[in-house]
Amino acid sequence: MSASSKRRRATSPSSSVSGGGDLDDAASSTPGSGRKRRRISSVPPVDTIAVCHELFNAVRDYKDDQGRQLCEFFLRVPKRRNQPDYYEMVSQPIDMTKIQYKLKSEDYQDVEHLTADFQLMFRNAKSFYKSDSEEYRAACKLWEVYLQTRTEFVQPGDGDEDDEDGDDMMDTPGMSTEDETSSGSLKEVLEQLLEAIVSHTDPSGRLVSELFQKLPSKVHYPDYYAVIKEPIDLRAIAQRIQIGYYKSVNAMAKDIDLMAKNAKTYNEPGSQVFKDANTIKKVFIQRKTELEHAEPTKSSLRIRNRKSGQGDRLSGVNVALQYGSESEDDPVLSGSVCYDEGESEAESQSSSMEMSNPIFQLYEAVRGARNNQGQLFSEPFQQLPSRREYPDYYQQIKQPTALHQIRAKMKNAEYETMEQMESDLNLMFENAKRYNMPNSSIYKRAFRLQQIMQAKKRDLLRRDDDDGDSILSSDAGSIKRKSHKKNVKKNRMKALYAAVTEAREAGTNRRLCDLFMVKPSKKDYPDYYKVILEPMDLKTIEHNIRSERYATEEALMEDMKLMFRNARHYNEEGSQVYNDADILEKILKDKRKELGPPPEEDDVGSPKLKLRKSGVSPKKSKYLTPLQQRLNELYDAVRNFTDRRGRRLSTIFLRLPSRAELPDYYATIKRPIDMERLRSHMATGRYQDVEALVEDFALMFNNACMYNEPESLIYRDALVLHRVLLGTRKAQEGGEDSGAPAVGPLVRELTRNLFVSMLGHQDEEGRCYSDSLAEIPAVDPAAPEKPPLNFDVIRMNVERGRYRRLDVFQEHVFEVLEKARRLHRTDSEIFDDSVELQQFFIKIRDELCKNGEILLSTALNYTLKHLHNDVEQEKREKIPKEIEEDKEKKDDDEEEENKDGAKAEDLPGEAFQSESESERVYSQDCSFENRTYHVGDFVYVEPSEPNLKPHIVCIERLWEDEAGEKWLYGCWFYRPSETFHLATRKFLEKEVFKSDYYNKVSISKVLGKCVVMFVKDYFKLQPEGYRSEDVYVCESRYAARNKSFKKIKIWAMPVSSVKLALREVPLPVVRVASMFAKPDQETFSFTDSGSFVDKEREDVLMEMSGAEPGCQYYEQLRYSNMWFKVGDCVYIQSHGLSKPRVARIEKLWVQRGNTFFFGPIFIHPEETEHEPTKMFYKREVFLSNLEETLPMTCVIGKCMVSSFKDFLSCRPTEVSEEDNLLCESRYIETEKQMKKFKGLKRFSYSSKVVEDEIYYFRKLIVPQKEASPFLDKKIEELEVKLADMEDADDDMEDMDEEEDAPATPSMPQMQTPLTSDMDIMPYTPSQSTPKVKGLSKKEGAKRKINMSGYILFSSEMRAVIKARHPDFSFGELSRLVGTEWRNLEASKKAEYEERAAKIVEQQERDRPPQKQVSPRAGMMGAGMNGMAGSPASGNFMQQSGLYSPGQHAPPPYPGQGQLGQPSHLQPTTPMFVAPPPKTQRVLHSEAYLKYIEGLNSESSSVSKWDQTLKVQRRDAHLTKEQESRLPAHWLKSKGAHTTMADALWRLRDLMLRDSLNMCQAYNL
Repeated sequence: MSASSKRRRATSPSSSVSGGGDLDDAASSTPGSGRKRRRISSVPPVDTIAVCHELFNAVRDYKDDQGRQLCEFFLRVPKRRNQPDYYEMVSQPIDMTKIQYKLKSEDYQDVEHLTADFQLMFRNAKSFYKSDSEEYRAACKLWEVYLQTRTEFVQPGDGDEDDEDGDDMMDTPGMSTEDETSSGSLKEVLEQLLEAIVSHTDPSGRLVSELFQKLPSKVHYPDYYAVIKEPIDLRAIAQRIQIGYYKSVNAMAKDIDLMAKNAKTYNEPGSQVFKDANTIKKVFIQRKTELEHAEPTKSSLRIRNRKSGQGDRLSGVNVALQYGSESEDDPVLSGSVCYDEGESEAESQSSSMEMSNPIFQLYEAVRGARNNQGQLFSEPFQQLPSRREYPDYYQQIKQPTALHQIRAKMKNAEYETMEQMESDLNLMFENAKRYNMPNSSIYKRAFRLQQIMQAKKRDLLRRDDDDGDSILSSDAGSIKRKSHKKNVKKNRMKALYAAVTEAREAGTNRRLCDLFMVKPSKKDYPDYYKVILEPMDLKTIEHNIRSERYATEEALMEDMKLMFRNARHYNEEGSQVYNDADILEKILKDKRKELGPPPEEDDVGSPKLKLRKSGVSPKKSKYLTPLQQRLNELYDAVRNFTDRRGRRLSTIFLRLPSRAELPDYYATIKRPIDMERLRSHMATGRYQDVEALVEDFALMFNNACMYNEPESLIYRDALVLHRVLLGTRKAQEGGEDSGAPAVGPLVRELTRNLFVSMLGHQDEEGRCYSDSLAEIPAVDPAAPEKPPLNFDVIRMNVERGRYRRLDVFQEHVFEVLEKARRLHRTDSEIFDDSVELQQFFIKIRDELCKNGEILLSTALNYTLKHLHNDVEQEKREKIPKEIEEDKEKKDDDEEEENKDGAKAEDLPGEAFQSESESERVYSQDCSFENRTYHVGDFVYVEPSEPNLKPHIVCIERLWEDEAGEKWLYGCWFYRPSETFHLATRKFLEKEVFKSDYYNKVSISKVLGKCVVMFVKDYFKLQPEGYRSEDVYVCESRYAARNKSFKKIKIWAMPVSSVKLALREVPLPVVRVASMFAKPDQETFSFTDSGSFVDKEREDVLMEMSGAEPGCQYYEQLRYSNMWFKVGDCVYIQSHGLSKPRVARIEKLWVQRGNTFFFGPIFIHPEETEHEPTKMFYKREVFLSNLEETLPMTCVIGKCMVSSFKDFLSCRPTEVSEEDNLLCESRYIETEKQMKKFKGLKRFSYSSKVVEDEIYYFRKLIVPQKEASPFLDKKIEELEVKLADMEDADDDMEDMDEEEDAPATPSMPQMQTPLTSDMDIMPYTPSQSTPKVKGLSKKEGAKRKINMSGYILFSSEMRAVIKARHPDFSFGELSRLVGTEWRNLEASKKAEYEERAAKIVEQQERDRPPQKQVSPRAGMMGAGMNGMAGSPASGNFMQQSGLYSPGQHAPPPYPGQGQLGQPSHLQPTTPMFVAPPPKTQRVLHSEAYLKYIEGLNSESSSVSKWDQTLKVQRRDAHLTKEQESRLPAHWLKSKGAHTTMADALWRLRDLMLRDSLNMCQAYNL
């Protein structure tokens, strides 16, 4: 909400509870207090609705001693389906939610109606619930709270009686006598203090308290509530004033101090909020002091009367107290109306929502309209009615809408015009009027809001006409005094903005700006705000234009460019957003050019003033953010770097050359930039991360390398500073970047967690389902040839980290579970447990993998639906067989019983018993030796063998035979040691098993009593009168015939006479190992424990159309113990390269027993031509234009090449991090350029092919770029070369004394346009002599100088230019020398070349033969031929410009060389020998390096003399491109020759014969 709207609310009358002293009246009078109303006629009556709100809040907020809200019992009435008897006893159900809804709908005319509803609610509770229940006690307590609160608000107090009579005067309104101040006068004072804070504005008219009125949104500022432990705002303070919370002014002062302290803790020093917090404290103290020294006031009554007449001056904070706290404090009570959520959102998002937008203003006029009591008209329109409570509403209303839906559409920028907003609002009002009766409150509110909307619309349109534009001022109440110049500036900005927003795509008519209107959603694009630290959108720019936040047009352009740069930075090149950003930026620039230059402004001439107006101080702030500190550190490291002589290298980069001085610089360099501009960008906050500054620095250094010659000083300085920049950034990050997390351990951790969760899965009684599966044999009886597998084997594999694929782990687990079901009956415990474990496994697997969002695997394809189908199929196959088995078993049992009966006939005693069994008389109990035994009791029976423990028997029958002997018949219970089981099975402590063995035994053999309890009761209950040693637990039954266990579902034992009591502390569930278990002994041993468990694969054939005969193509193939599939990337043998190249398998076939593959080749940065300032990602490769067919024998390993997007987000689980490569560009060999491409070809596989499992990172990694591999090498070469040139300066000085030659040669700085571009054949000059450090100056002067025409010219002109510009630096002088050389006539340049050649020739003649030293190749490098992007790439003549025909002229044309130069064939790999001794230093001129390249160990001479001398014109075949590059300017015309190539060939022959004087030797 804008500041003006807040001020307008401040001047409107408020409700009695929420604002301006009316609560005093409510607290000091009753509705029946007629005497007071007559005496004080100007005081407004009590606001019934406000008092009702207070009563409701008192009941809702009351808490008991444990801090629990008692109103929780009454939020909702019980559901009819859950408690139908409630509605039999209660005829009029009502709850807190319904009371709140009636309260918000203003259905209560007076407090009595509210009291009746509360009384009804509490009476219902007391009539239904018992008197000792919590509900009953809560109803009684809350009714007391309600009555007490109503008494406080409605009945008069003692202090108010005196106030009525007018006798009570405020003795002092000051703060020193707080205890004597009445509650009414104290409240008035507190309100005045709050009013002073809320209404205070700064000199520009901005409300200082605006951001303090409500706490920040928890959605947008969650960290605020983590930092601030006691949050408070002005709304809470105002609410405390109204309820009488403060007993003194000092109490309020503490809250004001706390609020200011919170603001200063969370916000940075120097921020606007920090300053406002200090201002609020000052205003509070100042107003407090004024009230302390003010004259005593008559009474608080007069203050209230005055305020009632003038209107409440508070800001509207108090108005929203009760309404603003309900849903925020307790969302459960929000009912179907969520008013506060919308209001809080509207105020908390005021920064992102443009408050001056006419669409938003129209919405706010409807949403924020209040009556004279401060109540919102829009309360019932916030959200749609509940479908459950008002089903007929949705039958009558076909297009339901509410303010919540309208606001959502507005936030999504779906309203383009004010008419669209008006249409939706009218639809909402008409729906309300159609459904509700004309005399209802909602109908009247809809009618009133329609009137308000129409009036607001007229006001907005009138302002639009007055302003002359559609963008409205954010402060409607302020008087606009704009000069003509200011209007012109604003109109220009709006024209630029409109050019961007109205641009549409040709053909489709699509708006190009749609994706730029608002910032991306943080929910949908969380990584955007990690990559882009300074987001910008068109809505923010439009708001800044309307609120006149742009001091200059340039500030608007900077924000537009920032927005487009963000789009290009986050989106991939070639995407729609990326292209739209380029198009819109061009449209913006064209529109600005069309508008012409901006009008002159007062503040344009002063950059400092411009910085101040844009909100950035030109002075260095005392408090810097971490980003600013890192940027300053990088900038200072580059700026302050000096070489070993103390020279600051950055001087030449501080400012760009002027266009008058170097016009061709701006023709060559498309994006010029210097360090001053970088500094300016840092000051304006344009850099949102360190990488943006590094990119600009890299651009500046790259520009220097492109324009200047590779041997120049500026070129070398650019490389050195580039290395300093990267070193500083690396130091800031603490060395190597952390990179991506290792995927292998993450997958192994996931499988470990999954396995542990499955094994630990328990039922309700705490039994692990996996215990019963411990009996599963490792060797499958149906397939004994398979390797052993059970949970123990899987556990060992998991512990040793042998699973690196989820599908392999899942196959092993499922195989064990399916084997368990296959080997056991469908009604067995093991069968049920295996199904439960498999269901649980699938559930936990999906949770850990997040359904493929973390780990994408084919294992996820198997779901619960597949499991249920498989289990049903297994049951269909097994159940008929089991029925047949049961039938056979029953027949066998009958036969055995018949045999037993026949045997019994042979025994007379048994026969007597059998005959008399029908005559037995059973009893429920019997006594024996002073003990009584009952049916259902458990007893110990004498064991059949002396060393065994007593048997446990449950008595089911008792009788006495004719002889008087007493017998019992019952079921035997076995201990674990009496069963057959696997040694790995675990048991509960004191566990026994119900057997299938029943027999009779004489009571004389009974040793004592015991108790066997079912597992559900054992841990909670205990039998009375029994020792713990005699209490057992039973969970399963044991079948002796099958030697199997099955869980008991129903405890069907005779009723026991034992009484059970609750245990004081439930027993813990403890399982113990079997007595047969052998600890510390592994069941299986693994010979290959260190290897991984791989997925089983097979060769997969594929059909290929047009395949050659005898070729069999494969989609997946095993070769040399490795599996390969189409789409895999492999390392291939690459001789002569530092790193092996990478190939991608796109076709795979076998032909005549040999395996081949075809695919593209990827190359490393070392194999590309580029400037040394180029930066690359770590492990980056480039797709070349090579596609080759290679044998599989050249494959030396597997790797993975990912696109940039995949490299940031995921990894295959079976590839190590070192073998994950990044490729986002294609290297074009012919253009020597790298261009981004969309992505690699994707393959779809058949079902038999095993695809890679992909692990997705929870957080995107941020790969960083590193320096070119050429950078350090190039710097070393240039340092040596420039050091030689510096030594040559001294030699030139000595030569000047002897031969009057020019002195102080200088390296050329600028690239000459006439430099030849011939780079086909290397140039091998004659042998040179290295410099020896021990030589004297005189001796050193006699050695060969790396002389050229340019160096000679530079030595002469430098002195002249130095005299003209004595203050210029060395770099600036070199730049002027280069300019003079380029402007020199060709004939004069030729003269300098001839003079330089003569100097070299003279030096050769004077050089003593004993000083000759063999040339060494110790510092030769492949990168010396120039880098990609440089005009002198690969050129060996770039230092000298052009040569005159003479002894040291370069070859006339490609295909033929001079003496010592290889032929048109490619030179062989040079032979490298040891470097010279440290006492010598070789002169590394370009010619000398070419000489080194010609060395060959297989030849007796330096070059191939025979080929060089015998070559003929007809042997040289030139392309048109090669012919165009011939030095045709050497000859004025071709003369009598047919072509210029023939003329140059003839010149070559003449020069060869004359210079070498070998005509007679070879008879030529």
